[in-house]
Amino acid sequence: MQKHLALFIALFIGFSSIAQLTDKQIQQIDSLKEIISTAKHDTIKINALVAWDDIIYVSDPELDLELNQQIVDICQTNLKNKLNAFELKKFKKPLGSSLNNIGIIYHDQSNYEKALDYYKNSLNIKEELGDKRGMGAAYINIGLIHMSQGNFEKALEYFLKSLKIKEQIGDKRGMGTAYINIGLIHMSQGNFEKALEYSAKSLKIREELGDKYGMGYSYHNIGYVYYDQGNFEKALEYYAKSLKIREQIGDKRGMGYSYHNIGLVYKEQGNLKKALEYFLKAKKIRQQINVITDLDITSEALSVVYKKLGKYKQALEMHELYMETKDSIAKMNAEEELYKFEVDKEYQLRKQADSIEHANAIIIQQAENKVNNAQLAAEKAENKQHILEADQQKQQKYFLYGILALALLFGGFIFNRFRITNRQKKVIEIQKEQVEEKNKEILDSIQYAKRLQEAILPPTKIIKEYLPQSFIFYKPKDIVAGDFYWMESLNGWTFFAAADCTGHGVPGAMVSVVCSNALSKSVIEEKIAEPAAILNRARELVIERFGRSEKQIKDGMDISLCAYHSATGKVKWAGAHNPLWIIRAGSKEIEAIKADSQPIGRYATNEPFTAHSLQLNKGDTMYLFTDGFSDQFGGEQGKKYKAAKFKRFLLSIQDKDMDVQRQTFTKEFDLWKGNMEQIDDVCVMGVRV
Repeated sequence: MQKHLALFIALFIGFSSIAQLTDKQIQQIDSLKEIISTAKHDTIKINALVAWDDIIYVSDPELDLELNQQIVDICQTNLKNKLNAFELKKFKKPLGSSLNNIGIIYHDQSNYEKALDYYKNSLNIKEELGDKRGMGAAYINIGLIHMSQGNFEKALEYFLKSLKIKEQIGDKRGMGTAYINIGLIHMSQGNFEKALEYSAKSLKIREELGDKYGMGYSYHNIGYVYYDQGNFEKALEYYAKSLKIREQIGDKRGMGYSYHNIGLVYKEQGNLKKALEYFLKAKKIRQQINVITDLDITSEALSVVYKKLGKYKQALEMHELYMETKDSIAKMNAEEELYKFEVDKEYQLRKQADSIEHANAIIIQQAENKVNNAQLAAEKAENKQHILEADQQKQQKYFLYGILALALLFGGFIFNRFRITNRQKKVIEIQKEQVEEKNKEILDSIQYAKRLQEAILPPTKIIKEYLPQSFIFYKPKDIVAGDFYWMESLNGWTFFAAADCTGHGVPGAMVSVVCSNALSKSVIEEKIAEPAAILNRARELVIERFGRSEKQIKDGMDISLCAYHSATGKVKWAGAHNPLWIIRAGSKEIEAIKADSQPIGRYATNEPFTAHSLQLNKGDTMYLFTDGFSDQFGGEQGKKYKAAKFKRFLLSIQDKDMDVQRQTFTKEFDLWKGNMEQIDDVCVMGVRV
């Protein structure tokens, strides 16, 4: 059994469906278990394990890993023996397939290092066997790893290798897969002409093969390229073709993507009624098949459209659905991280046990060799010197007994090593259980801390009520964050801010609660209406709060704070380290207002914050942000994004709706970061007058 990864469009990476086993499949598994337990030959056992894995690999990834590891163990054990060419192939072929399958499992878990290791080991075996079809699949999978890590040049190299082999052996289906992946690389690099060329090649092959499932994805990919180009008419044309085929073959998940993307096109064109129609279709079908990871983006899109249509009740309902779905996905992600931790521990335990077992096997073999050599020596001596006296024969026997005693001594040593190994395993298992329990407690505490922190963040509904043309791009590094966004209103003025507290994770979140409360107290309780005065007072409250500790605490925050009067367009602003950027309507430049170079907290010299006043006109846009976006490492060379690139990006999206800008922020950040670690919390607020 050989499973392959097939990447049709970036939206589908990481998807794994959960299928329920039928009664017939359960009966088949019971029969296979019986065969495995009674098999007299390892090849029979391997075939039964492969058949079992074919049934469950979609529904049970954990068991999938276990079964493939069993196949690997059996094959590797047999390959230690002297085998002829035919026997070697019997064990090397399933070994190569199972190594590939384990690579896919780790790939699905985003454990790219292990996945790449298994893929390469699988490729080596397929090259030894001259299995060109398998080599082509391995090249595709290795290319997908490099693509996931943002290394597009390396990914393209492997996809082209796969294509060359597929062309040699006339594997048209494989050629179609290679074409679509090459097209995705070009699309990721912004080369839309090449992306369309290779997507069209893939479509042609799938049409020749009558592969309607593949045709649906090829049409969808071409539509996606046109959508990214802003050619909405062409995008709609190809999305419609994709939808028609998916409806014919009953591909409900694909239909969900088609409905959603057609809705996006109509939304971009300003046809909100049509957009609503298709988003509702996407929501309905995704709820039918229980695809929670896609339901969040559809419910969020519905909330935006309902709001624009003035249907605020429905908009609120969709926003609540979005939040519920988002929380469920966060919980699933946390559980997935815990599962990855468990799998990694088991992998390390297996490596340790295998290492000890291998050492013991060497010792046993050495002892057996010595005994065999001694026996051969004794037999030769007996044949050549049978005429010697009885005492000479006794000496030979005593020598043999001595060797046997030495072997027993080695055996005792080996037994002692096994006992030590078992004790080590038990200690490790106990430690593993303790770590898991602590990890669960910590995770539960952090999740609760997340709910507490979310309580200080203003709901999207309230923000949209006071700032209708606005968006927030908020991406914590961990479950909780040191960055936060804040809003209050007083006497016709709307106060809003993007703030960055010392640290991130739980410590940063604790500081953020103190700082947020200081801002709210200054405005709501003490009625301070000038941003500079608010920052001065917030600094006093933060220092006072942390000053109660016996140890000196220098934590605080950087912030960009606005007060906006919607009736007059007047803006008052003050900042601590974080600036305010303004893009005037129709302008191609950014007007940057510098912040004071001091934080909200203890500092060498605390000066009063500078007050700024501005007059904005209709269409002008304000941006408040922390340093997380521009400091993120990524791209092909792993460098910082930096402020200059950030400015160019903002200017490039000025003609877009604010909700579309938020989506574009998500794409830009994820594309830049690639497989690199997020180094800090990210918070960006955009407000258009």
